[in-house]
Amino acid sequence: MDYKQQDIGLNLLAIGIFAMTISSLLSPILQISPFIPAGATFGILGLLTVDNFTFESKGLTLLLDIFTSKEQRQRVIHHEAGHFLTAYFLGIPIKGYTLTAWEALQAGYHGRGGVIFDTTEVTQKPLNMAQTRLTIDRFCTVWMAGIAAEKLSYDNAEGGAEDYQQLQMSLNLAGLSPQAYQQKARWGQLQATNLLQRHEKSYQALVTAMEQRKSVAECCVAIQKHCS
Repeated sequence: MDYKQQDIGLNLLAIGIFAMTISSLLSPILQISPFIPAGATFGILGLLTVDNFTFESKGLTLLLDIFTSKEQRQRVIHHEAGHFLTAYFLGIPIKGYTLTAWEALQAGYHGRGGVIFDTTEVTQKPLNMAQTRLTIDRFCTVWMAGIAAEKLSYDNAEGGAEDYQQLQMSLNLAGLSPQAYQQKARWGQLQATNLLQRHEKSYQALVTAMEQRKSVAECCVAIQKHCS
């Protein structure tokens, strides 16, 4: 899931360059060598370039995660709980989940959080046309569930860029048109919203369990315990 990371990174870079430029202009007054701010600027640009091309911006992701507010972290939990709950009820196996950039890095994934699905059955078992359509519908609902969960909890959604990308990539592979993509996105979000509202108690129990970093099995028990 992407919480406007690219925009934030560019803003931080712009602020850094502006600060270095100001310090260069003020260096004669402050009696600082002009080579110091210039070297710092090139150093920061170099690190960001290496991080972007070599480490897929993982360093920037970790840095931004340090300054993430408590409210933003709660948004991540609510967003990922939406994915988790819908996957559970739609029969998509869940391998794990991460809620911070550090947890994602430890698990070998890129980003600031996410639910990890077991897609072995989908990728290795041949599916007929009806099964393929059903599988696409299930995943459409799951991918749009993070956005649906945020809107139910906060009246708006800040995350979801990667969810849209996943949806679009899958529909492209299935040979569906761009018009179908918009339709599926709206349909998936509506289905996810209905499911989350129908199982609100299970969803809130899941959010609490994920806050406590419960295992996948324990999270599933929390869902089932409050399932009406």
